[in-house]
Amino acid sequence: MSLVQKNKPTWQPSAPLENLQTRANLLKEIRHFFAKYNVLEVETPLLCHTSVTDPHMESISVCLQHQPYYLQTSPEYAMKRLLAAGSGAIYQITKAFRQEERGHLHNPEFTILEWYRPGFNHHDLMNEMDELLQTVLHTTPAEKQTYQTLFQTYLHLDPHHTTLMELEKCAKDHGICVQASITDPDTWLSILLSQCIEPHLGKNNRPCFIYDFPASQAALARIQPGQPALASRFEVYVAGMELANGFHELQCADEQRMRFKKNLAARKSAQLAELAIDEHFLAALEHGLPDCAGVALGFDRLVMLAIKAAHIADVISFDFSRV
Repeated sequence: MSLVQKNKPTWQPSAPLENLQTRANLLKEIRHFFAKYNVLEVETPLLCHTSVTDPHMESISVCLQHQPYYLQTSPEYAMKRLLAAGSGAIYQITKAFRQEERGHLHNPEFTILEWYRPGFNHHDLMNEMDELLQTVLHTTPAEKQTYQTLFQTYLHLDPHHTTLMELEKCAKDHGICVQASITDPDTWLSILLSQCIEPHLGKNNRPCFIYDFPASQAALARIQPGQPALASRFEVYVAGMELANGFHELQCADEQRMRFKKNLAARKSAQLAELAIDEHFLAALEHGLPDCAGVALGFDRLVMLAIKAAHIADVISFDFSRV
């Protein structure tokens, strides 16, 4: 439990007012940063007819006029529709919602900062995010490491050329016990990354960017051909905390539809709720998404880092236990 929450009447805010002032100041700094580069602030709907197909992410459904709608896990699809319509560089600070996300780093309702830069690749966007973090968190210039290098450094394992047996042994050697049977290498890689590598990243006020993920973890990123093929994707860590996830964005509607169908098959296999594919989003890709890079950053976590808070409840007005 957060120290702020302990023994506090539940009608009161979960965060101290001075933390909310810091939060407001960070919002002001972020808006000033994007205004300097003429990046347009936009707003998109929180409630849509469908949501992400990712089998590892559950949306919150709402019944409206006897029809199911979904609170969005991110504004990504709608922002890309704006990009396809010719918006140019855009950003948004908005609420997002995810089912069963609760803990010291998670609240079912949270605030996300997302932005897209036409003409940028993921390396360009890493550089801009590095500048933003130096501006608002006063960090030192970031380091950049490939996904492969980090696994080789901390686990003596090549993530692009390994077997399920090697991954299971590596987890066991590091004291990781998983009850369920895992037959997907990417799940093991994610567990090993979170348990054995992430805690070491972004220390001493120096953010760490990870890039060149396995192609199987591309999500909505384009894939760089080669041996091995790599996802044009990055994540950034500060003080061992994952802060943001960015892509050099996939532009091909056919490829995106294929990935959605693969996700839906995985959801069906896992007996998760069925979802419709977002045809508005795919139509925007068919019309033409500009070559661009985009990133989503957890704003609440940014505030936590700014004030060195241990719990998300310390940086939001009312956490989920008080709503």
